[in-house]
Amino acid sequence: MRGLPLYWKVVLTNGAVFLAGTLALALTPARVSEDVLASEAVVLAVGLTVMVVVDAWLLRSTLRPVDRVIREMETVDLVRPGRRLDQPPAGPGAQLVSGWNALLDRLEAERAEGSAKALAAQEAERHRIAQELHDEVGQSLTVVLLGLKRAEDQVPPELADVADDLALVRESARAGLDDVRRVARRLRPGVLEDLGLLSALAALASDFTALGRGHLTRTTSPGLPPLSPQAELVVYRVAQEALTNVARHAAATEVALSLTRVGDAVVLEVRDDGHGTPIDEPGSGVLGMRERAVLVGGTLAIDSVPGQGTTVRLAVPA
Repeated sequence: MRGLPLYWKVVLTNGAVFLAGTLALALTPARVSEDVLASEAVVLAVGLTVMVVVDAWLLRSTLRPVDRVIREMETVDLVRPGRRLDQPPAGPGAQLVSGWNALLDRLEAERAEGSAKALAAQEAERHRIAQELHDEVGQSLTVVLLGLKRAEDQVPPELADVADDLALVRESARAGLDDVRRVARRLRPGVLEDLGLLSALAALASDFTALGRGHLTRTTSPGLPPLSPQAELVVYRVAQEALTNVARHAAATEVALSLTRVGDAVVLEVRDDGHGTPIDEPGSGVLGMRERAVLVGGTLAIDSVPGQGTTVRLAVPA
């Protein structure tokens, strides 16, 4: 039966069982009277039971893997890779499971490649926008500041009100320049490239504290193993997204940011005491963090309980 479609294997298996039952009735002394006797009814019941049991036993090795694959199809999540079905020893079920596992391998590889390209394009676009903000908008606002200062210095004393108005406009322009620089830093973490991950996380903590959205405690373990530039960028972006979510949604008073070593992995943890929300349908931010974690072989776990805060934990292999 090797090489036959599954449909014909099921048909031939059932046919073999029914043929065996027919031959048993035809070649053995077992007979059924016009009025079925009790002994004959017992023989028929036993025969039917044996046929059903044998049929079920023969079909189990063939159809059980089909059910396993169907259940796996309903729950598979490519953002959490690595789940595979155990390989049966032989039979058509083994071929089905092998094909399903190979399909998952191909889908996860294609998704990882596509996500890597998309995130690389995203980082390149962030870099370009940050450069334009710094070189064009930032310089234009700097020129405006200098012009306002010059105009303010040239206002005669009798027009003090005009000088005060110019000073207010100049301070507004200065605040706008600071906002542009802050946005540029968030888009392109120059401190990460120049000073490393620990300094970049310290800058994130300082920016969060400056917003006044809660008290932040930062903890780092000494002797952390080195990470690749891509892994450092993933850790930075996940910390940035987690702190942004805390500032926007958590209403937290205490926030803890830690970077420690656990075994052979570097673990980033962002924990807050905000109101917390169940992560039943994650948004684009959470999905983005998970995809970034997958790119560097890491794992992301989010534990959020209403009224008890949220914990984001990223583990990246060193």
